[in-house]
Amino acid sequence: MFILPEEVTLIEVGPRDGLQNESKHVQEKDKIAFIHALQEAGITEMELTSFVSPKWVPQMADAAHIVKKTKKVGKQIVLAPNEKGANLALEAGARSIAVFVGVSNSFNKNNINRTTDESIEALKPVILKLKEQGIYVRACISTAFYCPFEGKINPDSVVELCLRFIEMGIDELSVADTVGRANPRESFELFKKLIDELPNVLLTAHFHDTRKMALANIFAAMQAGIDRFDSSAGGLGGCPFSPGATGNVATEDVAHMMDSLNIHTGISVKKVCEAVAVIAPHVSHPIDTGMYRLFLNAQL
Repeated sequence: MFILPEEVTLIEVGPRDGLQNESKHVQEKDKIAFIHALQEAGITEMELTSFVSPKWVPQMADAAHIVKKTKKVGKQIVLAPNEKGANLALEAGARSIAVFVGVSNSFNKNNINRTTDESIEALKPVILKLKEQGIYVRACISTAFYCPFEGKINPDSVVELCLRFIEMGIDELSVADTVGRANPRESFELFKKLIDELPNVLLTAHFHDTRKMALANIFAAMQAGIDRFDSSAGGLGGCPFSPGATGNVATEDVAHMMDSLNIHTGISVKKVCEAVAVIAPHVSHPIDTGMYRLFLNAQL
């Protein structure tokens, strides 16, 4: 017998994680139109942008403008990888900030030229300062299942890294299958372990759809007790520091699956597809998710 939640929260990551690796420059006005269309679809938690070096992620150079110009609806999260990014985010008016560290040392070295331990130690004073100011802090745990350089990750290492963040007082952990290699058994086992060993912690699952396993992995995570999932409208995304990783699981497809299971999300699948139609002309590749295809064919 399936054990499923009555309600699920989808955290939209398209404007940030979805566009960060986009090779075609997306103009600020088009990003804002995309964000507002997603809000109209009923999305109340969203990653808007990143305060990162425009040298490394030029797509996010307009981060401050995005924060200032978007309508304030629900929880608006921005990524800040270090103290400089956090300070810029605060100056722009951000009240919810995400930080990230990979479980894998190799991933961290390729991403920010630091080991996992070095990354955590560098973030500790940043997180403590943010919490002193009453800022909501979301910690993104990359490569929780597989690393593109090291292969399979030990689940105990994931728990250990999560515990270090919890000790700093973070509000949420987003645990990611960055490479998109996890299978449903691994999804269930890791999230069951995290729930058992980290009680009373807000946990979110983040799946990439590299091998078309994301929806199955989400279903397995729900069986383990997870009711929060990152997703990206149009399946946009891909990690610039993870070779071979493709887009995130599509918001419209996840929302449709939840609808079909009678699980409440508060999100309109049709309006998410309308938001995808807003951004589709401005990205470098065709968008071909299941529900968006039906929308374009007037079958939704």
